[in-house]
Amino acid sequence: MPEVNAQLKQLVKTRHLSDARAMFDKMPYRDEITWTNMISGYVNASDSSEALDLFSNMCIQPGLRMDHFMLSLALKACALILNLYYGELLHGYSVKSGFVNSVFVGSALLDMYAKIGKIEQGCRVFNEMPIRNVVSWTTIITGLVRASYNMEGLVYFCEMQRSKVEYDAYSFAIALKACVDAGALNYGRSSFVANTLATMYYKSGKLDYGMCLFEKMRTQDVVSWTTIITTYVQMGQAEHAIEAFMKMKELDVSPNEYSFAAIICSVGNLARIEWGEQLHAHVLCVGFVDLLSVANSVMTMYSKCGQLTSASLVFHGMTRKDVSWSTIIAAYSQGGYGEEAFEYLSWMRKEGPKPNEFAFSNVLSVCGSMAILEQGKQLHAYVLFVGLERIALIQSALINMYSKCGSIKEASKIFDVMENDDIVSWTAMIVGYAEHGHSQEAIDVFEKIPKVGLGPDAVSFIGVLTACSHAGLVDLGFHYFNLINNKYWINPSKEHYGCMIDLLCRAGRLTCRVQGDVDCGICSVEEILKLDPSIAGAHITLANIYATRGRWREATNLRKMMKAKGVVKELGWSWIKVNDQVSAFVAGDRSHPQGEYIYSMLDLLASRTKILI
Repeated sequence: MPEVNAQLKQLVKTRHLSDARAMFDKMPYRDEITWTNMISGYVNASDSSEALDLFSNMCIQPGLRMDHFMLSLALKACALILNLYYGELLHGYSVKSGFVNSVFVGSALLDMYAKIGKIEQGCRVFNEMPIRNVVSWTTIITGLVRASYNMEGLVYFCEMQRSKVEYDAYSFAIALKACVDAGALNYGRSSFVANTLATMYYKSGKLDYGMCLFEKMRTQDVVSWTTIITTYVQMGQAEHAIEAFMKMKELDVSPNEYSFAAIICSVGNLARIEWGEQLHAHVLCVGFVDLLSVANSVMTMYSKCGQLTSASLVFHGMTRKDVSWSTIIAAYSQGGYGEEAFEYLSWMRKEGPKPNEFAFSNVLSVCGSMAILEQGKQLHAYVLFVGLERIALIQSALINMYSKCGSIKEASKIFDVMENDDIVSWTAMIVGYAEHGHSQEAIDVFEKIPKVGLGPDAVSFIGVLTACSHAGLVDLGFHYFNLINNKYWINPSKEHYGCMIDLLCRAGRLTCRVQGDVDCGICSVEEILKLDPSIAGAHITLANIYATRGRWREATNLRKMMKAKGVVKELGWSWIKVNDQVSAFVAGDRSHPQGEYIYSMLDLLASRTKILI
């Protein structure tokens, strides 16, 4: 079936609709993907009548399940022919089935109501959407501006800006049109235009131009300063964001909730818990802590600083929770607390909103990290039940989970039937193949990336370099390494250099440790530490070189220096599943109630293993 669907999809993509329909009609069995491919072909060709006829026919077929993607296609068809009656029926169905919470369905509803002229209904849909992306924001702004509600459109644009949503060129164009149509310049509201242009410069990488425009603005209001702070945060320049926030305070410009949300986010990125606690106290004093954007930022800040208990307290103190559920699940998932992440997901299903793709992807990540395949399969089944399996984020999470659990064939099956060309999913498959020793398959997938119109990212290169390392393909590895910066303008990171060192070591071309060449080893470590002085692995490698040559004093001194500088090796975690109960252990941890018994048993096993050897 996947091969036939792939052929049908290719015919649809190349606009051979007559051939695609002939093939569709002759198929003895059609699954959900078959119907979706054919309907999407008609929608993209603006043949809405045929698309809706097919959709209606599909709905009465036994054994087929509706999903958010099919529903969004039908709503697009309604928008094209201004069919309000059918569209409202589908809206009712989406509410009853829960698909209205999907960003795809919500955006399609917005577009339909805006094109039909029911902008008030569109606004109601937008305001009730739990998740909004650039498409949904741009759709509501466009609908308002085209209906001559220019100032309302600008208000939504400012909200979009404060919500840290990535803009596209169309968003800027429609906002500038609203400024002109509303006569914003004549009424002294030039900050709308200036902020829009400044943000456009920032997004296009012209930070200097944006700053120059900002400095020339007659009125540097809270929106302008928040734009500056948010831009610095998004560019990874947290220190500059904090400097801008302090300057804003010095000029007696009062921060709003979005200013606080952005600066708290930057403090979290720096893991400066003392600053984060001060900001938390500040928002408590000014009464902003109950606002969702601020509360979610505080919670994220605590989780990034490793203070999960504080993050949990913030979550439990929130009177209203939306994406907060996904945030707390992500915090525990990324912190290595898989059991707690599962508990929050279960609680969310009982008392919170319907779990979305962000919540599921984080818990699937936990399943992969803990290698608990059975729970991963159960989550996969639930994802299928709620119809989220075609979302790119879910697909990449499933590929990653199955790969880490050792089921590379299952990961490959999901990858082969993917409809969305998403670099994250492609990268997950490359890394999965590489980690399982399927080097040629990883390289083949990497080579196909440009052919589907995508560009590899930094993680894609880590995957393909790992594949080259495992296969001993030194020359090919150097070829890919040179492409990183020369062709794709990506700055090589310490992970890329680490892959190259591993590649050379495996091929026997880097022998400083094997031969005991301490001087070469020292030079290598110094170069690596120039990239990142906090890399514990570089210090440990040099200590091992000293130890290999019997230079124990130097090795000991190096370990002491690491301790003095606060350089700590990331602790290893292990999980074991006994009677459906998963227990987690950290290397060297003796806090477990049965710790003495556990370590005694380990010593016994180790001694018996030595006897057998």
